[in-house]
Amino acid sequence: MNRFEQLSVEAYSSILKTEENIAKQRSVGLYDGEERSPVFDRGILYLTPTNLIWIDEEDESLAIRLHLSTIILAEDQRAGSDQSSKISLHLNPPSENFSPVQVSEANHVKLSFREGGMTEFFRRLSDTLMRKRWETVVGVKPVGPPSRREMRTGISGIEKTLQAQQATVNIHISKAFEDLSNLMTMAKDTVNLTKNLVSRLKNKQGEITEDETTQLKSYLLSLGVDDPVTRDAYGNDNSYYRGLAIEVSSVMSKPLKEKGGLMTLTDVYVYVNRARGFELVSPEDLLRACRLMESLRLPTKLKVFDSGVVTLELSDLMDADVVKRTKEALDKSPLTPEMLSREFGISVVLAREMLLLAEARGAACRDESIEGLRFFPNKFVLSK
Repeated sequence: MNRFEQLSVEAYSSILKTEENIAKQRSVGLYDGEERSPVFDRGILYLTPTNLIWIDEEDESLAIRLHLSTIILAEDQRAGSDQSSKISLHLNPPSENFSPVQVSEANHVKLSFREGGMTEFFRRLSDTLMRKRWETVVGVKPVGPPSRREMRTGISGIEKTLQAQQATVNIHISKAFEDLSNLMTMAKDTVNLTKNLVSRLKNKQGEITEDETTQLKSYLLSLGVDDPVTRDAYGNDNSYYRGLAIEVSSVMSKPLKEKGGLMTLTDVYVYVNRARGFELVSPEDLLRACRLMESLRLPTKLKVFDSGVVTLELSDLMDADVVKRTKEALDKSPLTPEMLSREFGISVVLAREMLLLAEARGAACRDESIEGLRFFPNKFVLSK
């Protein structure tokens, strides 16, 4: 709760009047990490382009807000047999000069939807976070009384304010695109220079050894300076996707081994495009290429969990290997998906799928309480 800020009635009334009300839901309780908060147990939750605002249903003077820019990741948790649906928010560390509502060591909070509405609220929250709408909100002023010099009344005053703000935004955007264009030009020149250098080194076999040439090539490859597979280089889509599948499999073999043989396709997308430099591949092309890997007998293949989570894994990786690795971690201590993700260095989504797979294979059992979801080694299975 140390990312939340206390709000007065005047403050949140001003925000809700000036900002778009994207979503609203009653009977929402807050969790500080895995612990249910007795103070913020039932209130009305508002979503605006910049904030999550929680107002107590019985005491309107009790209100707090969380700025959306502090949210790293939002995850939905479906309702269990005796559990309400929740949204888990993983947060950035608080700034040094920030005055929080409560002191806390937890890096995540949960929003518990006691009377439903989680699915629609999560959809709108995810859309707002993806668009980073707090960066594009125009005309929203900080909470607090404005200075007299800034006050402008009437329609003409509002129009002048909006025009001035839009002019400032246009200047920043123009500078950003100018810097980006210069960077791309310099990067392409660097790529061409290195390719010419390698070509010359090949021709000067008497002046430089083969080992030195190979070493220079490895340096360039480590910088991502290599010829990526592009659609223009292939005559048809089938050839392009086969070539892309081979390239992705080659790029991801080492990272997959380092991560235990399994990664979400989202993480794979980041790795691949980082290696390709400016020749970025779209999510659709990556997915289609990964679907061909198994038929091409490549070292990697696509795997889709029952929940719909899409991953890339090593071809020789079996579910039994994943279950064994997860069980070894559970034997040390009970784990939540967040704890397993930190231990294995993987995403929380993938950690949850690994725990669910271990549960399905009888290697783990769960405990769902007000503290959240936690997995234990399955002691009920009798060894033969």
